[in-house]
Amino acid sequence: MKVLYLSHRLPYAPNRGDRIRSFHLLEGLRAAADVHVVSLVHDDDEASHTGELAARGMTVTTARVGGPWRWVRAVAGLAGTTPVTHALLDAPELAPAIAAAIARVRPDVVVALGSGMAKYAMRPPLDAFPYVLDMVDVDSEKWRALVKVTPPPKSWIYRREARVLAAFEAVATSRAVTTLVVNDRECASLKALAPAADIRVLRMGIDLDDFAPVAAPPPSATVVFCGVMNYAPNEAGAVWLARAVWPLVIARRPDARLQLVGSQPSAAVRALAGPDIEVTGRVPHTRDYMWKAAVAAAPLHTARGLQNKVLEALAAGLPVVTTTAVREGLPDSLAPGCDVADDAPGFAERLLTRLAMTPEARRARAAEVDLGPHSWRDPRREFAEVVRAAAASARPR
Repeated sequence: MKVLYLSHRLPYAPNRGDRIRSFHLLEGLRAAADVHVVSLVHDDDEASHTGELAARGMTVTTARVGGPWRWVRAVAGLAGTTPVTHALLDAPELAPAIAAAIARVRPDVVVALGSGMAKYAMRPPLDAFPYVLDMVDVDSEKWRALVKVTPPPKSWIYRREARVLAAFEAVATSRAVTTLVVNDRECASLKALAPAADIRVLRMGIDLDDFAPVAAPPPSATVVFCGVMNYAPNEAGAVWLARAVWPLVIARRPDARLQLVGSQPSAAVRALAGPDIEVTGRVPHTRDYMWKAAVAAAPLHTARGLQNKVLEALAAGLPVVTTTAVREGLPDSLAPGCDVADDAPGFAERLLTRLAMTPEARRARAAEVDLGPHSWRDPRREFAEVVRAAAASARPR
């Protein structure tokens, strides 16, 4: 079986949610298929990892996203029906890269990661092949949620993006042989857009061996929040945690420290740094910070899909304090390791409760969650089965 995999980010290194998912699913797929990856790259650092992905047995072709023309097209497109997301996820080199890839090896099936890549799967020459869409999250719902917490004029753009992207998602899902999402909530949202489509849940996983702590829990008073820190929901969560919640924690625990761990911190996040708040920027591995912390926070008030940061924290031996928006995307099996609060006093109180526990009690709290069923083994197998079935499908496009 020959697979052409289209990605809006290079599936390496596995250091953010979409990359983690695509990397692990490709790891399972390459054992059963001849995999050819065509991916957008956004900067030199991302492009530098192309060889590492190719070394894992896949052919990799990249196209660089960049230049002010993207923004010109995005603004000009506001009068039409093209999602801004699609205008920004574009590159002049991508169409030739796709043509070159299928000239080398004619694929049996195309896999598109996200709606931004689905548009290419539905255009010539790829429209001649069956395709699988890994939607991951329903992006239109994310924009719809952001409308509620964003003032005009941005909220007007977000509302328009939710509307036009939902219309595209309905078409893309209907034309795919199978569409995959991460949980039941995303499945229900997408079913509302495309009731007749084959939509299935393919959950996220966790590399348990990679995150399992290698030492006894430390006598720490550090709260850690991990994420890509220029992503709007993460940025808003970090600002809320530092400005609204953290002063309430410090008032009762002057020894506490907050670490905001993740790449590309925005100016608003960098401004949060202070005597008891550290903004790390890019780190080699977030688990090294989790292993030294006492509690993990996931303070997002806008969240879709399953937040992998919760799985990683629990695997690293940390209890998690989170919001309802995040909790609603988690399987119930993770509940024993999570506390939920949506207002600042409640969130602070739950952090303080966990900080007051002994290191051993905190580790035991996280260990109440059986993460065995959340490994990547089953999602990899299920993904390969879905792709194999699509390749065998004669369904007209």
